[in-house]
Amino acid sequence: MFHKEKSIQLKNSASALYNNLSVLRIAPRRLTYFTVVHANVVNMAAFCALPSRDLLVVSSQKGIQMYESDGSIMVYWHALDTPEAPTAHAVFARGISAVSDNYICVGVSSGAVLVFDIPSKGSNITLSEVLEEHKEAITDIASECSGSQECLANLVTADDGGNMCVWKSGEEFQLLNKIPGLDITCSSVKLWKGTVLAGYGTGQIRLYEAVTGILHAEVNAHARWIYSLDIAPFSGLLLSAAEDSFVRVWHLAITPETNSVEIAHLHNECVTDTQICGAKFCDGDGYAFAVTGYDLSEIIRYVQL
Repeated sequence: MFHKEKSIQLKNSASALYNNLSVLRIAPRRLTYFTVVHANVVNMAAFCALPSRDLLVVSSQKGIQMYESDGSIMVYWHALDTPEAPTAHAVFARGISAVSDNYICVGVSSGAVLVFDIPSKGSNITLSEVLEEHKEAITDIASECSGSQECLANLVTADDGGNMCVWKSGEEFQLLNKIPGLDITCSSVKLWKGTVLAGYGTGQIRLYEAVTGILHAEVNAHARWIYSLDIAPFSGLLLSAAEDSFVRVWHLAITPETNSVEIAHLHNECVTDTQICGAKFCDGDGYAFAVTGYDLSEIIRYVQL
C-alpha cells in the first residue's frame, strides 16, 4: 500500500519524546515543513494552522515561544511558573494544538492547559484562559472542526494518568466530558468526527465517543509503548507508531445504523531497530506519511503506491 521514498536528512537526531514530529503543508507553494526536537532543551515543537495564519510553537522548560511558520520571527514569549525551591518534579510544557478560529492550547506539567488568543496578524497574543481539570502532567492535546456548529466537542486533552477531558471551545471553554484513565499514560490523542482516538503505554488504541465516553473499540495495536497517533481526516486513515519499531495504518469507518466507529488494519512498516517517536500524515487524505525515531538523523517518508 505504501512504499519508502528518499529520506530527509537532519542535522541532529530525534529525541525520545512523544509525538516528536510536526508537519505543515503549504499547498499553494507546494512546500512541506517538518520540525523535530533534538536533545532536552526543548520539550516539543508543533506547527499550528489557524484560518488566518500559521505559527510554529516551541515549548521548553523555561517557557513557550511562538514563531512565524518558517521560524524567522518570534512573535510571542510566555514564561512558565517555576517554583522558588527545587522540587522532584520537572516543569515543562507538552501538548500543543490550534483550536477553533483563533486559539492555541498548550499543556503544562502541572496539568493545566493554557489557552492563548491569537490575532489574525501581529504579536498582540494574550493568555485568555487556564483550564485546570487535570491533576497530572499533560501529554497531548488535539482538536478538530474549527468553527463548525455541527461539532459539539472540538478539543481533547490527555494526561500521564490516562485521563482525558473533552471540551467545547469559545470565549470560555466548556468541559463536556471526562474520560477516566486506568493509571496507564495516554501518550497520544486525536479527535475525529466526534470520536476520541487514544494511544496508550500498553500499546493499545481505544476509540471513545467524545461526548458520552462510550468505548467503541479497543485494539492491541503494538507490543510496546505507543508514541504517536495521527489521523487523515478526509479518508479516515489512522497512523500509529510505537517503541516496537512498527508504524501501522488503520482505517476508521462510522456505521450509520449504530453511530459506532469500526477500525480495520491496512498496512505495516517496520523501521528496524528503531524506537519510533513520531509519525505524521503529510496531507489530509493520508497519501503520504513521515516517521522519526530516537537517535535517528533522518525523517523517513512513505507514499501510497
